[in-house]
Amino acid sequence: MEPRKLASALFDELAAGTHDGIGITRASYGEGEAFAHEAVARAARALKLEVETDPACNTYMTLAGTDSSAPPVIIGSHLDSVAEGGNFDGAAGVVAGLAVIASLRRDGVTPRRDIRVMGIRAEESAWFGTSYIGSRAALGTLPPGTVETARRADTGCTLAEHMRVAGGDPEALDPPFLDPARVHAFLEVHIEQGPVLVEQGLPVGIVTGIRGNRRLPDARCLGTYSHCGGMPRRSRQDAVMATTDLIARLDSLWDEREAAGEDFAFTVGKLSTDPGRHAMTIVPGECRFSLDMRSLDGAFLDHLEEWVTQAVQEIKACRGVWFELGTMTRAAPGVLDERIRSGLLDCARSLGVPHNEMASGASHDSAAFAAAGTPTAMLFVRNPHGSHNPDEAMDIDDFMAAVDILTRWLATEGACA
Repeated sequence: MEPRKLASALFDELAAGTHDGIGITRASYGEGEAFAHEAVARAARALKLEVETDPACNTYMTLAGTDSSAPPVIIGSHLDSVAEGGNFDGAAGVVAGLAVIASLRRDGVTPRRDIRVMGIRAEESAWFGTSYIGSRAALGTLPPGTVETARRADTGCTLAEHMRVAGGDPEALDPPFLDPARVHAFLEVHIEQGPVLVEQGLPVGIVTGIRGNRRLPDARCLGTYSHCGGMPRRSRQDAVMATTDLIARLDSLWDEREAAGEDFAFTVGKLSTDPGRHAMTIVPGECRFSLDMRSLDGAFLDHLEEWVTQAVQEIKACRGVWFELGTMTRAAPGVLDERIRSGLLDCARSLGVPHNEMASGASHDSAAFAAAGTPTAMLFVRNPHGSHNPDEAMDIDDFMAAVDILTRWLATEGACA
């Protein structure tokens, strides 16, 4: 099938099959994600590709090269989404891989090394509170105990339970399915999740690096419930005020980093008191919150763990409260391969595709491959209205520009060298 038609048909099928009435929901190890994996596998078989899965239920769709001993190129991304999300976040990277293979077939190119399209499971940390589950499971870098302890936010069931229901085998993750040293390159096409390409009027961005993160998925501050009218300020143990102290300190730190030209961002995505006990006239004795902290600077992320610990100790002493931060999850920054990035830039120029070079503020599976030592690169595609919402609006022309760049790179050096 012609590459553009293949891509359009797949995007339409994914949207129709996983629409939740408002947006797109493809829960990690859920029905919507399974539908997406089945859809791309059918498209791969129509292209006469070999299709297989690993114990974590990642899907691999392979165009064989002439030298089966040569390390393969992997093109991929995730097929899950947040609840009521958009159709292109993640899925664009898998569809791009299939469109690239269709383009190579159209152009009569037979690669020397295998080209493997990877549909990755469970990238969205909203479901299990852990980043890059599918890719890190395949690479053997999933933190120990994750499959037994991580629970899906909506069901309460463990990752291991969901993996088994999906047809996987959590006991077979070791040894890992992929040897990162035996992957020639990992390439990911992804919609941009911010406004930069839209503001600059550019269809494509060549990514320079990916932020790592430190996350507290389920933290809480504990104080003492009391009546607001009778409790003077000096005697209050206000959990909300203590939590907002921490938030204010992080905001000041962000100001400092930004003023110094250094990278940092944080988000408090969840912030709530107990609905069973809170009231307008009650000093809150509990505040639950999440914390997502990101930077391109790995050393700063390490320092940030100590910084948070020190900050909560100071707030505890001042406010008379207690913090239970829970388990911190970690993802290293993605250091992308300069040689591949340079080649992609050359291809964009030779094709006349307007582009920029930009860092990724969001996390992606590419970071897991880069952290494991695999040469890795990313392309962003312009996407009005942001991501993780039903209004994702990637244009097929912009998408095909990224496909053309990747096809040119594979045909000239990536898969033929």
